[in-house]
Amino acid sequence: MANWISNFTSQPDASTKHIRPLENAEDLDPLLERIGDSRYVLLGEASHGTHEYYTWRAEISKRLIEEKGFSFVAVEGDWPDCFQINRWIKGMTDSEVSIKDVLSQFKRWPTWMWANWEIAAFATWLRKHNKHLEQKKKVGFYGLDVYSLWESMEIIVKYLEKEDPDTAVLARQAADCFEPYRKNDSYVTAYRGLNQKCRNEVVQLLTEVRQKTDFYENEPEAGLNAELNSLVLKNAEKYYEAMASFDSSSWNVRDSHMVETLNTLMKYHNAQSEHKDAKVIVWEHNTHIGDARATDMAAHGMHNVGQLVRQQHQDEGVVLVGFGSYEGSVVAGSFWGAEMKEMELPKGIEGSVEKLLHQNGAKDKMLIFDDDSPLKEIFEERMGHRAVGVVYDPHHERGNYVPTRLSDRYDAFLFLDQTQGLHPLHLKPDGHQVPDTYPFGI
Repeated sequence: MANWISNFTSQPDASTKHIRPLENAEDLDPLLERIGDSRYVLLGEASHGTHEYYTWRAEISKRLIEEKGFSFVAVEGDWPDCFQINRWIKGMTDSEVSIKDVLSQFKRWPTWMWANWEIAAFATWLRKHNKHLEQKKKVGFYGLDVYSLWESMEIIVKYLEKEDPDTAVLARQAADCFEPYRKNDSYVTAYRGLNQKCRNEVVQLLTEVRQKTDFYENEPEAGLNAELNSLVLKNAEKYYEAMASFDSSSWNVRDSHMVETLNTLMKYHNAQSEHKDAKVIVWEHNTHIGDARATDMAAHGMHNVGQLVRQQHQDEGVVLVGFGSYEGSVVAGSFWGAEMKEMELPKGIEGSVEKLLHQNGAKDKMLIFDDDSPLKEIFEERMGHRAVGVVYDPHHERGNYVPTRLSDRYDAFLFLDQTQGLHPLHLKPDGHQVPDTYPFGI
Protein backbone atom coordinates (compact mmCIF):
# COMPACT_ATOMS: atom_id res chain seq x y z
CA MET A 1 0.00 0.00 0.00
CA ALA A 2 2.96 2.28 0.55
CA ASN A 3 3.68 1.92 -3.16
CA TRP A 4 0.16 3.14 -3.97
CA ILE A 5 0.58 6.28 -1.86
CA SER A 6 4.07 6.89 -3.24
CA ASN A 7 2.89 6.50 -6.84
CA PHE A 8 -0.09 8.73 -6.25
CA THR A 9 1.77 11.56 -4.52
CA SER A 10 4.62 11.47 -7.02
CA GLN A 11 2.17 12.33 -9.81
CA PRO A 12 0.36 15.46 -8.58
CA ASP A 13 -1.58 15.88 -11.81
CA ALA A 14 -3.35 12.55 -11.16
CA SER A 15 -5.69 14.08 -8.62
CA THR A 16 -6.54 17.13 -10.74
CA LYS A 17 -6.50 15.91 -14.33
CA HIS A 18 -7.55 12.28 -14.00
CA ILE A 19 -9.72 12.34 -10.86
CA ARG A 20 -12.68 14.52 -11.76
CA PRO A 21 -15.11 16.27 -9.41
CA LEU A 22 -18.62 14.83 -9.39
CA GLU A 23 -21.33 17.29 -8.42
CA ASN A 24 -23.94 17.27 -11.19
CA ALA A 25 -24.92 15.60 -14.45
CA GLU A 26 -22.64 17.89 -16.46
CA ASP A 27 -19.65 16.44 -14.60
CA LEU A 28 -20.36 13.14 -16.35
CA ASP A 29 -18.95 14.52 -19.63
CA PRO A 30 -15.60 12.65 -19.30
CA LEU A 31 -17.48 9.38 -18.76
CA LEU A 32 -19.68 9.98 -21.80
CA GLU A 33 -16.52 10.69 -23.80
CA ARG A 34 -14.95 7.45 -22.51
CA ILE A 35 -18.08 5.51 -23.49
CA GLY A 36 -17.98 6.93 -27.01
CA ASP A 37 -19.73 4.55 -29.41
CA SER A 38 -19.67 1.56 -27.04
CA ARG A 39 -22.81 -0.55 -27.19
CA TYR A 40 -22.55 -2.13 -23.73
CA VAL A 41 -22.39 0.08 -20.62
CA LEU A 42 -22.55 -1.75 -17.30
CA LEU A 43 -23.26 0.37 -14.20
CA GLY A 44 -22.54 -1.13 -10.79
CA GLU A 45 -23.33 -0.44 -7.16
CA ALA A 46 -21.52 -1.35 -3.94
CA SER A 47 -24.82 -2.21 -2.21
CA HIS A 48 -28.43 -2.93 -3.14
CA GLY A 49 -29.69 -0.26 -0.75
CA THR A 50 -27.98 3.07 -1.45
CA HIS A 51 -29.90 6.12 -2.70
CA GLU A 52 -27.02 7.74 -4.57
CA TYR A 53 -26.10 4.64 -6.57
CA TYR A 54 -29.60 4.55 -8.04
CA THR A 55 -29.80 8.28 -8.74
CA TRP A 56 -26.36 8.53 -10.35
CA ARG A 57 -27.06 5.45 -12.49
CA ALA A 58 -30.30 7.12 -13.53
CA GLU A 59 -28.46 10.34 -14.50
CA ILE A 60 -25.90 8.40 -16.54
CA SER A 61 -28.67 6.37 -18.19
CA LYS A 62 -30.71 9.45 -19.11
CA ARG A 63 -27.73 11.01 -20.85
CA LEU A 64 -26.90 7.77 -22.68
CA ILE A 65 -30.50 7.44 -23.86
CA GLU A 66 -30.88 11.07 -24.93
CA GLU A 67 -27.41 11.71 -26.35
CA LYS A 68 -26.28 8.29 -27.61
CA GLY A 69 -29.55 6.52 -28.42
CA PHE A 70 -29.33 3.58 -26.01
CA SER A 71 -32.11 1.07 -26.58
CA PHE A 72 -32.94 -0.45 -23.19
CA VAL A 73 -31.97 -0.89 -19.55
CA ALA A 74 -31.41 -4.42 -18.18
CA VAL A 75 -31.21 -4.93 -14.42
CA GLU A 76 -30.46 -7.46 -11.71
CA GLY A 77 -34.16 -8.21 -11.26
CA ASP A 78 -36.66 -10.93 -12.11
CA TRP A 79 -37.99 -11.01 -15.66
CA PRO A 80 -41.77 -11.08 -14.90
CA ASP A 81 -41.72 -8.16 -12.44
CA CYS A 82 -39.44 -6.01 -14.58
CA PHE A 83 -41.48 -6.77 -17.68
CA GLN A 84 -44.42 -5.09 -15.96
CA ILE A 85 -42.27 -1.96 -15.54
CA ASN A 86 -41.34 -2.28 -19.21
CA ARG A 87 -45.00 -2.42 -20.23
CA TRP A 88 -45.82 0.60 -18.06
CA ILE A 89 -43.03 2.83 -19.39
CA LYS A 90 -44.03 1.92 -22.97
CA GLY A 91 -47.70 2.77 -22.39
CA MET A 92 -48.85 -0.83 -22.81
CA THR A 93 -50.94 -0.83 -19.61
CA ASP A 94 -54.17 0.83 -18.55
CA SER A 95 -53.58 4.58 -18.30
CA GLU A 96 -55.03 4.53 -14.79
CA VAL A 97 -52.29 2.19 -13.53
CA SER A 98 -49.64 4.14 -11.57
CA ILE A 99 -45.98 3.29 -11.16
CA LYS A 100 -46.76 2.66 -7.49
CA ASP A 101 -49.25 -0.02 -8.56
CA VAL A 102 -46.62 -1.62 -10.78
CA LEU A 103 -43.82 -1.58 -8.22
CA SER A 104 -46.13 -2.91 -5.52
CA GLN A 105 -46.11 -6.21 -7.41
CA PHE A 106 -42.49 -6.76 -6.32
CA LYS A 107 -43.11 -9.10 -3.41
CA ARG A 108 -40.06 -11.37 -3.44
CA TRP A 109 -37.49 -10.49 -0.75
CA PRO A 110 -35.55 -8.18 -0.98
CA THR A 111 -38.42 -6.03 -2.22
CA TRP A 112 -36.56 -2.74 -1.69
CA MET A 113 -34.13 -3.43 -4.56
CA TRP A 114 -36.69 -2.38 -7.18
CA ALA A 115 -39.79 -1.33 -5.24
CA ASN A 116 -38.35 2.03 -4.25
CA TRP A 117 -38.94 5.70 -4.92
CA GLU A 118 -35.70 6.06 -6.86
CA ILE A 119 -36.88 3.49 -9.44
CA ALA A 120 -40.31 5.13 -9.49
CA ALA A 121 -38.66 8.42 -10.48
CA PHE A 122 -36.55 6.85 -13.23
CA ALA A 123 -39.47 4.80 -14.60
CA THR A 124 -41.60 7.96 -14.75
CA TRP A 125 -38.85 9.72 -16.71
CA LEU A 126 -38.67 6.76 -19.12
CA ARG A 127 -42.43 6.80 -19.65
CA LYS A 128 -42.32 10.51 -20.45
CA HIS A 129 -39.35 9.98 -22.80
CA ASN A 130 -41.16 7.15 -24.61
CA LYS A 131 -44.53 8.87 -24.90
CA HIS A 132 -44.16 10.25 -28.41
CA LEU A 133 -41.89 7.55 -29.87
CA GLU A 134 -43.08 4.77 -32.15
CA GLN A 135 -43.34 1.41 -30.41
CA LYS A 136 -40.14 -0.19 -31.67
CA LYS A 137 -38.08 2.87 -30.70
CA LYS A 138 -39.30 3.08 -27.12
CA VAL A 139 -36.64 2.43 -24.48
CA GLY A 140 -37.22 -0.81 -22.58
CA PHE A 141 -36.63 -2.00 -19.00
CA TYR A 142 -35.99 -5.72 -18.44
CA GLY A 143 -34.89 -8.13 -15.71
CA LEU A 144 -31.94 -10.44 -16.28
CA ASP A 145 -32.13 -12.67 -13.21
CA VAL A 146 -33.01 -16.33 -12.83
CA TYR A 147 -35.04 -16.44 -9.62
CA SER A 148 -38.59 -16.23 -11.01
CA LEU A 149 -39.04 -19.95 -11.72
CA TRP A 150 -42.63 -20.24 -10.51
CA GLU A 151 -43.82 -16.86 -11.75
CA SER A 152 -42.37 -17.47 -15.22
CA MET A 153 -43.95 -20.90 -15.33
CA GLU A 154 -47.40 -19.59 -14.45
CA ILE A 155 -47.14 -16.75 -16.98
CA ILE A 156 -46.09 -18.94 -19.86
CA VAL A 157 -48.68 -21.66 -19.17
CA LYS A 158 -51.53 -19.13 -19.03
CA TYR A 159 -50.31 -17.30 -22.11
CA LEU A 160 -49.84 -20.40 -24.23
CA GLU A 161 -53.16 -21.91 -23.18
CA LYS A 162 -54.74 -18.79 -24.67
CA GLU A 163 -52.54 -18.24 -27.73
CA ASP A 164 -50.97 -21.59 -28.67
CA PRO A 165 -52.78 -24.65 -27.20
CA ASP A 166 -50.41 -27.15 -28.83
CA THR A 167 -47.30 -25.63 -27.23
CA ALA A 168 -49.28 -25.15 -24.00
CA VAL A 169 -49.24 -28.93 -23.64
CA LEU A 170 -45.43 -28.81 -23.40
CA ALA A 171 -45.63 -25.97 -20.89
CA ARG A 172 -48.06 -27.86 -18.68
CA GLN A 173 -45.81 -30.94 -18.79
CA ALA A 174 -42.84 -28.84 -17.67
CA ALA A 175 -44.92 -27.27 -14.88
CA ASP A 176 -46.08 -30.66 -13.65
CA CYS A 177 -42.47 -31.88 -13.62
CA PHE A 178 -41.37 -29.03 -11.34
CA GLU A 179 -44.44 -28.91 -9.07
CA PRO A 180 -43.21 -31.40 -6.41
CA TYR A 181 -40.32 -29.04 -5.59
CA ARG A 182 -42.27 -25.80 -5.39
CA LYS A 183 -42.65 -25.81 -1.61
CA ASN A 184 -38.84 -25.71 -1.25
CA ASP A 185 -38.30 -22.67 -3.42
CA SER A 186 -36.38 -19.75 -1.95
CA TYR A 187 -33.31 -17.72 -2.80
CA VAL A 188 -31.10 -19.88 -0.60
CA THR A 189 -32.77 -23.28 -0.31
CA ALA A 190 -31.21 -25.77 -2.71
CA TYR A 191 -33.16 -28.83 -3.66
CA ARG A 192 -32.03 -32.17 -4.94
CA GLY A 193 -33.87 -34.70 -7.04
CA LEU A 194 -34.75 -32.81 -10.20
CA ASN A 195 -34.14 -35.44 -12.83
CA GLN A 196 -33.07 -35.09 -16.43
CA LYS A 197 -36.72 -35.35 -17.51
CA CYS A 198 -37.49 -31.87 -16.12
CA ARG A 199 -34.61 -30.34 -18.04
CA ASN A 200 -35.61 -32.10 -21.24
CA GLU A 201 -39.19 -30.86 -20.89
CA VAL A 202 -38.06 -27.26 -20.49
CA VAL A 203 -35.49 -27.36 -23.30
CA GLN A 204 -38.14 -28.75 -25.64
CA LEU A 205 -40.52 -25.95 -24.58
CA LEU A 206 -37.87 -23.27 -25.12
CA THR A 207 -37.06 -24.63 -28.58
CA GLU A 208 -40.73 -24.61 -29.55
CA VAL A 209 -41.31 -21.08 -28.25
CA ARG A 210 -38.23 -19.68 -30.01
CA GLN A 211 -39.46 -21.08 -33.31
CA LYS A 212 -42.80 -19.31 -32.89
CA THR A 213 -41.87 -15.89 -31.50
CA ASP A 214 -43.18 -14.08 -34.59
CA PHE A 215 -46.45 -15.99 -34.33
CA TYR A 216 -46.90 -14.75 -30.74
CA GLU A 217 -46.63 -11.06 -31.61
CA ASN A 218 -50.34 -10.35 -31.19
CA GLU A 219 -49.29 -7.57 -28.82
CA PRO A 220 -45.94 -5.74 -28.53
CA GLU A 221 -43.13 -7.99 -27.25
CA ALA A 222 -45.43 -10.93 -26.51
CA GLY A 223 -43.07 -13.31 -28.29
CA LEU A 224 -40.05 -11.90 -26.44
CA ASN A 225 -41.87 -12.32 -23.13
CA ALA A 226 -42.72 -15.94 -23.90
CA GLU A 227 -39.17 -16.74 -24.97
CA LEU A 228 -37.51 -15.14 -21.94
CA ASN A 229 -39.88 -16.76 -19.45
CA SER A 230 -39.03 -20.10 -21.08
CA LEU A 231 -35.33 -19.33 -20.74
CA VAL A 232 -35.82 -18.65 -17.04
CA LEU A 233 -37.41 -22.09 -16.65
CA LYS A 234 -34.46 -23.79 -18.32
CA ASN A 235 -31.75 -22.01 -16.36
CA ALA A 236 -33.59 -21.82 -13.01
CA GLU A 237 -33.64 -25.62 -12.94
CA LYS A 238 -29.87 -25.65 -13.51
CA TYR A 239 -29.37 -22.92 -10.90
CA TYR A 240 -31.25 -24.61 -8.08
CA GLU A 241 -29.67 -27.95 -8.87
CA ALA A 242 -26.20 -26.35 -8.80
CA MET A 243 -26.93 -24.79 -5.39
CA ALA A 244 -27.07 -28.28 -3.92
CA SER A 245 -23.34 -28.71 -4.62
CA PHE A 246 -22.42 -25.77 -2.33
CA ASP A 247 -19.64 -24.55 -4.65
CA SER A 248 -19.23 -21.74 -7.19
CA SER A 249 -21.24 -23.50 -9.89
CA SER A 250 -24.54 -21.86 -8.92
CA TRP A 251 -22.95 -18.40 -9.17
CA ASN A 252 -21.64 -19.24 -12.62
CA VAL A 253 -25.00 -20.61 -13.77
CA ARG A 254 -26.74 -17.45 -12.60
CA ASP A 255 -24.33 -14.99 -14.24
CA SER A 256 -24.22 -17.08 -17.43
CA HIS A 257 -28.03 -16.93 -17.50
CA MET A 258 -27.97 -13.14 -17.14
CA VAL A 259 -25.58 -12.85 -20.09
CA GLU A 260 -27.66 -15.29 -22.17
CA THR A 261 -30.73 -13.17 -21.41
CA LEU A 262 -28.80 -10.01 -22.29
CA ASN A 263 -27.69 -11.52 -25.61
CA THR A 264 -31.29 -12.52 -26.39
CA LEU A 265 -32.46 -8.97 -25.69
CA MET A 266 -29.72 -7.50 -27.88
CA LYS A 267 -30.63 -9.85 -30.72
CA TYR A 268 -34.28 -8.82 -30.40
CA HIS A 269 -33.49 -5.09 -30.36
CA ASN A 270 -31.05 -5.39 -33.25
CA ALA A 271 -33.86 -6.97 -35.26
CA GLN A 272 -36.08 -4.01 -34.33
CA SER A 273 -33.41 -1.47 -35.31
CA GLU A 274 -33.05 -0.37 -38.90
CA HIS A 275 -29.26 -0.30 -38.55
CA LYS A 276 -28.93 -3.27 -36.14
CA ASP A 277 -27.16 -0.96 -33.70
CA ALA A 278 -28.91 -1.69 -30.40
CA LYS A 279 -27.19 -0.46 -27.23
CA VAL A 280 -27.79 -1.60 -23.65
CA ILE A 281 -27.31 -0.16 -20.15
CA VAL A 282 -26.97 -2.80 -17.40
CA TRP A 283 -27.64 -2.09 -13.70
CA GLU A 284 -26.20 -4.70 -11.34
CA HIS A 285 -24.04 -5.02 -8.24
CA ASN A 286 -20.30 -4.43 -8.63
CA THR A 287 -19.73 -8.14 -7.97
CA HIS A 288 -21.60 -8.88 -11.21
CA ILE A 289 -20.48 -6.07 -13.52
CA GLY A 290 -16.85 -5.65 -12.39
CA ASP A 291 -14.57 -8.09 -14.24
CA ALA A 292 -14.15 -11.15 -11.98
CA ARG A 293 -10.62 -11.69 -13.26
CA ALA A 294 -9.48 -8.57 -11.37
CA THR A 295 -10.63 -10.02 -8.01
CA ASP A 296 -10.17 -13.21 -6.00
CA MET A 297 -13.32 -14.62 -7.65
CA ALA A 298 -11.24 -16.03 -10.51
CA ALA A 299 -9.10 -18.07 -8.09
CA HIS A 300 -12.31 -19.74 -6.88
CA GLY A 301 -13.36 -20.70 -10.40
CA MET A 302 -16.01 -17.98 -10.68
CA HIS A 303 -16.86 -15.79 -13.65
CA ASN A 304 -19.39 -12.97 -13.84
CA VAL A 305 -21.39 -10.76 -16.17
CA GLY A 306 -18.67 -8.14 -16.64
CA GLN A 307 -16.06 -10.72 -17.58
CA LEU A 308 -18.36 -12.56 -20.00
CA VAL A 309 -19.59 -9.39 -21.70
CA ARG A 310 -16.01 -8.21 -22.17
CA GLN A 311 -14.99 -11.58 -23.61
CA GLN A 312 -17.97 -11.84 -25.94
CA HIS A 313 -18.50 -8.22 -27.03
CA GLN A 314 -15.29 -6.24 -26.59
CA ASP A 315 -15.18 -5.48 -30.34
CA GLU A 316 -18.57 -3.73 -30.02
CA GLY A 317 -17.42 -1.56 -27.13
CA VAL A 318 -17.84 -2.48 -23.45
CA VAL A 319 -17.49 -0.01 -20.57
CA LEU A 320 -17.71 -1.18 -16.95
CA VAL A 321 -18.43 1.48 -14.31
CA GLY A 322 -18.02 0.69 -10.60
CA PHE A 323 -19.38 2.59 -7.60
CA GLY A 324 -18.27 2.94 -3.99
CA SER A 325 -18.69 5.15 -0.92
CA TYR A 326 -16.80 5.93 2.28
CA GLU A 327 -19.53 6.16 4.94
CA GLY A 328 -23.21 6.84 5.61
CA SER A 329 -26.20 4.51 5.79
CA VAL A 330 -27.64 1.65 3.76
CA VAL A 331 -30.88 -0.37 3.59
CA ALA A 332 -30.38 -4.12 4.11
CA GLY A 333 -31.54 -7.07 6.21
CA SER A 334 -29.80 -8.68 9.19
CA PHE A 335 -30.42 -12.13 7.74
CA TRP A 336 -32.07 -13.65 4.68
CA GLY A 337 -35.76 -12.79 4.70
CA ALA A 338 -35.38 -10.31 7.58
CA GLU A 339 -37.26 -7.04 7.81
CA MET A 340 -35.43 -4.32 5.91
CA LYS A 341 -33.93 -1.51 7.93
CA GLU A 342 -31.59 1.42 7.50
CA MET A 343 -28.17 0.54 8.93
CA GLU A 344 -24.97 2.44 9.51
CA LEU A 345 -22.38 2.18 6.74
CA PRO A 346 -19.09 2.48 8.70
CA LYS A 347 -16.10 4.44 7.47
CA GLY A 348 -13.97 2.63 4.93
CA ILE A 349 -11.21 0.55 6.53
CA GLU A 350 -7.49 1.32 6.33
CA GLY A 351 -5.90 0.29 3.05
CA SER A 352 -9.18 0.15 1.17
CA VAL A 353 -10.13 1.93 -2.05
CA GLU A 354 -12.75 3.85 -0.10
CA LYS A 355 -10.36 5.05 2.61
CA LEU A 356 -7.67 6.16 0.16
CA LEU A 357 -10.08 8.12 -2.02
CA HIS A 358 -11.54 9.76 1.09
CA GLN A 359 -8.04 10.77 2.19
CA ASN A 360 -7.51 12.32 -1.24
CA GLY A 361 -10.36 14.71 -0.43
CA ALA A 362 -13.72 14.07 1.23
CA LYS A 363 -15.68 14.87 -1.92
CA ASP A 364 -17.50 12.93 -4.62
CA LYS A 365 -15.25 12.18 -7.59
CA MET A 366 -14.93 10.15 -10.77
CA LEU A 367 -11.94 8.16 -11.96
CA ILE A 368 -11.47 7.29 -15.65
CA PHE A 369 -8.99 4.49 -16.32
CA ASP A 370 -7.77 5.40 -19.79
CA ASP A 371 -4.72 3.47 -20.97
CA ASP A 372 -2.61 6.64 -20.94
CA SER A 373 -3.79 7.73 -17.49
CA PRO A 374 -1.42 7.37 -14.51
CA LEU A 375 -4.46 6.10 -12.60
CA LYS A 376 -4.39 2.93 -14.70
CA GLU A 377 -1.05 1.85 -13.28
CA ILE A 378 -1.64 3.21 -9.78
CA PHE A 379 -4.88 1.28 -9.30
CA GLU A 380 -3.55 -1.97 -10.70
CA GLU A 381 -2.25 -2.59 -7.19
CA ARG A 382 -4.44 -4.97 -5.21
CA MET A 383 -6.50 -3.38 -2.41
CA GLY A 384 -9.77 -3.98 -0.56
CA HIS A 385 -13.01 -2.72 -2.16
CA ARG A 386 -16.25 -2.81 -0.14
CA ALA A 387 -19.21 -4.94 -1.27
CA VAL A 388 -22.43 -4.82 0.75
CA GLY A 389 -25.14 -7.39 0.03
CA VAL A 390 -28.83 -7.53 0.88
CA VAL A 391 -27.75 -9.25 4.13
CA TYR A 392 -25.40 -7.02 6.09
CA ASP A 393 -23.89 -6.66 9.54
CA PRO A 394 -21.93 -3.42 10.04
CA HIS A 395 -20.15 -4.98 13.04
CA HIS A 396 -18.35 -7.48 10.80
CA GLU A 397 -17.18 -4.94 8.27
CA ARG A 398 -13.81 -6.42 7.29
CA GLY A 399 -15.46 -9.45 5.72
CA ASN A 400 -17.15 -7.19 3.15
CA TYR A 401 -13.97 -6.14 1.31
CA VAL A 402 -13.06 -7.83 -1.97
CA PRO A 403 -9.37 -7.83 -2.98
CA THR A 404 -9.45 -5.83 -6.21
CA ARG A 405 -7.26 -4.41 -8.96
CA LEU A 406 -9.60 -1.48 -9.49
CA SER A 407 -8.38 -0.27 -12.90
CA ASP A 408 -8.61 -3.81 -14.32
CA ARG A 409 -12.00 -4.47 -12.78
CA TYR A 410 -13.61 -1.28 -14.15
CA ASP A 411 -13.11 1.26 -16.93
CA ALA A 412 -14.35 4.04 -14.65
CA PHE A 413 -15.21 4.42 -10.97
CA LEU A 414 -17.61 6.81 -9.20
CA PHE A 415 -16.67 7.50 -5.59
CA LEU A 416 -19.35 9.06 -3.37
CA ASP A 417 -17.88 10.11 -0.04
CA GLN A 418 -21.09 10.03 2.01
CA THR A 419 -24.22 8.15 1.00
CA GLN A 420 -27.62 7.34 2.48
CA GLY A 421 -30.01 4.42 2.34
CA LEU A 422 -32.51 4.35 -0.51
CA HIS A 423 -36.24 4.95 0.02
CA PRO A 424 -38.32 1.74 -0.12
CA LEU A 425 -41.80 1.94 -1.57
CA HIS A 426 -43.22 -0.02 1.35
CA LEU A 427 -42.76 2.77 3.86
CA LYS A 428 -43.46 2.38 7.56
CA PRO A 429 -45.00 5.07 9.80
CA ASP A 430 -41.61 5.87 11.34
CA GLY A 431 -41.10 9.36 9.98
CA HIS A 432 -39.24 8.16 6.87
CA GLN A 433 -39.79 10.85 4.28
CA VAL A 434 -40.37 10.52 0.55
CA PRO A 435 -37.16 11.75 -1.17
CA ASP A 436 -36.92 14.70 -3.50
CA THR A 437 -36.31 12.34 -6.43
CA TYR A 438 -39.99 11.41 -6.42
CA PRO A 439 -42.14 14.52 -7.02
CA PHE A 440 -44.87 12.71 -8.94
CA GLY A 441 -47.68 12.66 -6.39
CA ILE A 442 -48.19 8.95 -5.68
